Amino acid sequence: MAHGDITHIDIPVSNLARGSEFYSGLFGWQIAESRGFDGYPMWQAPNKISGGGLAPRSEDFSQPRSYVEVDSIDDTLVAAVAAGGSVAVGKDAISATSWWAVIRDPDGNVIGLYEGTTDTQP
Repeated sequence: MAHGDITHIDIPVSNLARGSEFYSGLFGWQIAESRGFDGYPMWQAPNKISGGGLAPRSEDFSQPRSYVEVDSIDDTLVAAVAAGGSVAVGKDAISATSWWAVIRDPDGNVIGLYEGTTDTQP
């Protein structure tokens, strides 16, 4: 993936098993928990390119969220604020080699950011 590519889409669900059954049955997605990511089943579309995760629904996470790969989350957060956006969730580690954050654009839309490499093999 390159800077600016949409790399991942998280879908909030209130019941992980029910969500997994719904999306795998409806779209043919392969859904499974990956080593080190218990309670966060990952989905992959039949094209083997598109994918994401099913995450617990919360007050702060109630709509699907796309994640964009960036070369540097730190630089992107600064640029987003300078362009009139804000930081919704600061940079946080996923693994030793990957990080995520969330920005809010000037219209209030939330977009996730992803930097690094994550091993998500089952």
